[in-house]
Amino acid sequence: MPQATGLADMLSGPPEKAAPHLLGAHLVSVVDGVEVRVAISEVEAYKGSEDPASHAYRGETSRNSSMFRHPGTLYVYRSYGIHNCANTAAGPEGVGWGILIRGGEVIGGEGIAIRRRGGRAGLANGPGKLCQALGITIELNGTDLLDSSSVIRLEEGKAPETVMATPRIGISRARDLPWRFVSASQLSA
Repeated sequence: MPQATGLADMLSGPPEKAAPHLLGAHLVSVVDGVEVRVAISEVEAYKGSEDPASHAYRGETSRNSSMFRHPGTLYVYRSYGIHNCANTAAGPEGVGWGILIRGGEVIGGEGIAIRRRGGRAGLANGPGKLCQALGITIELNGTDLLDSSSVIRLEEGKAPETVMATPRIGISRARDLPWRFVSASQLSA
């Protein structure tokens, strides 16, 4: 299982430190034999039992067990019973830390992403849209994102020049933590 060493090292730290370093990295899917590549532009950090907004706040369950695996494990959950959302486990195995991949720019396989999404507007600018564009389903939960042979994987990319830290969005608890990280160019787009 060849691994992306730089990403593995980075993801082994606290999620609020690792998350901004995912900006510019590529999330690549090869689903149904076709590749779609997204440059990550927006992420949020979640810190397990220390973070009441985290799915892992109350401990490990069958639903969130991927968050407790090694850094780079894909955790997919369904939001509001409609949209899939993709996260990567972070920190030491067993702590339940994670990073939600909130959005990105499709830089490869755009035609496939448009077909999956049913149009070009906001192609991957939200967690549900990103998963739909990449073909990420709940069945991919637990996939090793750092294994270069995985159907969904993380690869090194080009870090943005400027990163903005803001409070997380779409949550009802711990909203004041500045653990949402966005490429500054994404904010101006």
